[in-house]
Formats: sequence, C-alpha cells, structure tokens
Amino acid sequence: MVKYFVDFMLAIVLTAISYDLGSLLISGGIAFWQALLIGFSVVSLGALTEAVGAPIWLIVLVPFPVGMILLFFFLGASVGQWFLTYLTTLGIYTVFHIVMSYFFYFHSLIPAWKLSQK
Repeated sequence: MVKYFVDFMLAIVLTAISYDLGSLLISGGIAFWQALLIGFSVVSLGALTEAVGAPIWLIVLVPFPVGMILLFFFLGASVGQWFLTYLTTLGIYTVFHIVMSYFFYFHSLIPAWKLSQK
C-alpha cells in the first residue's frame, strides 16, 4: 500500500512538472499549484479508471480531456496557444515516461506503455 501511495504521488508530481514546464516554455506559465491540481486530477482519474477494471486503452484515454480542459482554463490563452502548450506538455510527459520506465521501471505515468523489461 505504501509503494502504491509513493508511486501515485510520484506520478502526480511528474505530471505536474510536465504541465508546468510545457506552459512555461510556450505561454509564460501557469502557477505550480495549478499544475499540481492538473496532475492530481489526471493521475487520480487514471487510477480510478484502472480500479474499476477498465481496459488499458480506456485507462490511458480517460484522463486526457481532463488535463486538456484544466490547462485551457488555467492558461487563459487563445486556442492555438493552448493547443501548442498541450502538445509541448505531452512531449515532456512522454520523455519523462521513457526515462522513468527505462531506467527506473516506473510505469505509473502511462501504464499500458511499458518500455522496460521488469
């Protein structure tokens, strides 16, 4: 149970850092508490979807709209700038996943996309 909680918190923080960096690089940034709220919402929704026994594709898909909508509201930018910020965030998120999965065997960011052999 402790390992799950630590993994859950790590996934929230890494997701929040992705949103924070993505927004900083493209649009001047959102407050870190907003990035944490997005991270908490996205990871929690993914965890709940997994807990009810949903298929892997749904576990990965369900959190996306929540992150997109929250980023749009917190960013307060044009749709074009929001979309570019979101794409940047996804790029950063993907790099985090590759590093965490390959070197640390951590799959909580994208459970269906296991890059390591453990």
